[in-house]
Amino acid sequence: MPIYEYECDVCGIRFERVQRITEDPLKTCPDCGGHVHRVLQPVGIIFKGSGFYVTDHRATSPTAVPGESKSNGNNGRGKNGEKATESAKSGDTAKAD
Repeated sequence: MPIYEYECDVCGIRFERVQRITEDPLKTCPDCGGHVHRVLQPVGIIFKGSGFYVTDHRATSPTAVPGESKSNGNNGRGKNGEKATESAKSGDTAKAD
C-alpha cells in the first residue's frame, strides 16, 4: 500500500498515512482538525542496464537492424523488373554504339 504525505493548511504540520489507492484522501488534521491537502513527492527512479546515457539519445547514423536489408524494396531489380547487373550491361552496349 502506498504512503501518502499530507500537510495541514492551519498548523502546517506534515504527516504520513498508509492508505489504499481506492481510499478517499484525508480531509482533517489529526492535531488541530484543520483542512489538509496531499503533498506530491518525487518518485525514485533507478536506471538499470548497460549504459543509460548511451541509449538515451538518438544515434547520429541509423544502425542496420539484423535481418533487414538496405535495398529499396525491388530486390536488386531495375525499373522494368530486370536485374540491376543486366540493366547496367545493356546501358554499356548502348553507349558503345
